[in-house]
Amino acid sequence: MFKYYSIIFLITLITNSNAEIKDKIILNLKETDNMDFKFEQNINGKIENGNCTIEYPKKIFCKYARSNNKILVSNGKSLVVKTRTSYYRYPLEKTPLNLILDKNFLVNKIRDLKERIVDANIINFTIIEKDNEINIFFDNQTFDLIGWQNTDIYQNFNMTFISSIRKNRIITKNLFIIPSQN
Repeated sequence: MFKYYSIIFLITLITNSNAEIKDKIILNLKETDNMDFKFEQNINGKIENGNCTIEYPKKIFCKYARSNNKILVSNGKSLVVKTRTSYYRYPLEKTPLNLILDKNFLVNKIRDLKERIVDANIINFTIIEKDNEINIFFDNQTFDLIGWQNTDIYQNFNMTFISSIRKNRIITKNLFIIPSQN
């Protein structure tokens, strides 16, 4: 009989612990209006890095380091990738960033998903939505978003790691204006 109660206690403890992790991640997301961070992005083995600012919902501005003035900007509707020599504009809804930049979507998905502890420091949720599989990663201590993995609209494998996160800072509103093609 003691073994039976011990097993029930352990299962309850593990379930409560997992629910507590999800609750902390959800609360942290809900309390985050914006964040800026450093990033490292690996797309099919090509590594780039720089700085980004996200403002929920669905706005992002990234400036890439050492790369012909490359920027990535979303105003919540369109996504532009611009360099000195090229300009690409996409409807945001056609990209995985549409989901990654929508904290309400993330909160609702996380509530229903099973988390996976990658190691003692990383919590992973796998989201499958509209032919997209997105892995979202959170820090197990701060419960901050620390990266994502997805396949982009060109079927390139994309892994993004973020660090040096600062949240809820004052942001210049014109940061998310879509640049002209010139």
